[in-house]
Amino acid sequence: MSTVPPNVVPILATPFGVVPLPGALALNASAAALFRERARTGAGAAPASNPFCYESAPDLTTWAAPPVPALVAEVLAGVRTVVGSINPMPPAVFAAFELQSQGAFAIVRPDGALPARTFPLTSWCGVYCVEAPPVSDTRKDSGLLRLYESRLGTMFSDASNAALNLPYTPGHFGWRPVPGELAVFPASVTHEVAMLRSAGELILVTVRCRFVAAGQQGWSRW
Repeated sequence: MSTVPPNVVPILATPFGVVPLPGALALNASAAALFRERARTGAGAAPASNPFCYESAPDLTTWAAPPVPALVAEVLAGVRTVVGSINPMPPAVFAAFELQSQGAFAIVRPDGALPARTFPLTSWCGVYCVEAPPVSDTRKDSGLLRLYESRLGTMFSDASNAALNLPYTPGHFGWRPVPGELAVFPASVTHEVAMLRSAGELILVTVRCRFVAAGQQGWSRW
């Protein structure tokens, strides 16, 4: 057997970025109050809304009511920061890309959840936490953002790959929403918010984004 260490590198890696947004954190209280009022009146509810989870229509990025424009601007800037950090293009070139987006908010109540989904015609998804309840003492997965592994779903399992070192460990990934933090990942990754098993409410803003270079044409509407 060779004594030279092998050169093992990750390929087909999936990026997942988390960035704190202090500017958005300062807007959370007023945003939560506005979202709760919209949910109370039922104005602009998405068809999937139910007593355990209110979802708005995907028009949040067009709202004019304070503090939504400022909050959305912070979230989209966070998406740019994460995507730009893994992009090889010169910063000035990347900054010139137009960012197209849609957004919605969700209020997840006890025993509520957001079902598994992906976003077509979208490159990046951002999930920003406005408010989160205390962590459940009995269900550590309560309210987690779950991202589902698909690349290794057809891999044959044997004794050699039952346990691998990161980043090669097969399995799903969970992120606990923290107020003021934004998670960014490819919109093609199947994701959901697990059932909330604690008192209080989880309020999230989800944005779907794509970047357009000068002269690009032909994309369909969402």
